[in-house]
Amino acid sequence: MTGTDRETAGHRSFEGAPAHVVEFYKENHREQTFAVARAKAARFRGLGERKMSAWDALLELDELVDESDPDIELGQLDHALQTAEAARVAAAPEWLVLTALVHDLGKVLCLFGEPQWAVVGDTFPLGCAFREEVVFHEHFSENPDSREPRYAGATGVYEPGCGLDAVTMSWGHDEYLARVLEGRLPPEAHYVIRYHSFYAAHTHGAYQELFDERDRELMPWVRRFQAFDLYSKAPDAPERGALLPNYRELLERWLPDQLDW
Repeated sequence: MTGTDRETAGHRSFEGAPAHVVEFYKENHREQTFAVARAKAARFRGLGERKMSAWDALLELDELVDESDPDIELGQLDHALQTAEAARVAAAPEWLVLTALVHDLGKVLCLFGEPQWAVVGDTFPLGCAFREEVVFHEHFSENPDSREPRYAGATGVYEPGCGLDAVTMSWGHDEYLARVLEGRLPPEAHYVIRYHSFYAAHTHGAYQELFDERDRELMPWVRRFQAFDLYSKAPDAPERGALLPNYRELLERWLPDQLDW
């Protein structure tokens, strides 16, 4: 795949993507190294940037536009509402509707001064060979890890079947939010949040050599969620007035406390 994802019927169509999307992935694929991801994880491990509720974090994202998204240029609050509504209309379990609402809250990293290449976009394992299933994979040629012998091969520094929990993923909002919400949501929700941007695996079936039994059990939930995340995208913003009060109540039932970010 060279910037084209033909399997999503008009969504995630990277053929002829806007120049800013292409430039985003060039930078992302150059800068996301094993060492960088570990350093970012260590920096934010303490979750000491700010205290705020999930509701406040959602509102903070109102004006943030994801530079990696070829489909829409809405703020992330509107995207969250679109995704949650898609899950609700499909009669998804309440925890999955909640997950749809909060899945991108980790993008508040941008409010803490993090560049978008270290926050948004598709995620992928580091410490092993880059795969063709990752969008714009050709730009990994500029990543210094591509010339590191230890990271060659399908599993690189990992044991086959080690499980994704043992893998260093490219750093971004998925991994960060999983840390913020650790222990606060069902395991299935936590897994969806952590791997929802891992398209190479949940959509294209790559990196199976790293999966353990838990990954095989939980990845179908990511695939179910992905339909809400992707196919709900529309250029027109949803009607907030009718949605925000209901979703505030949902958030405050599940995540009532001030959270460490």
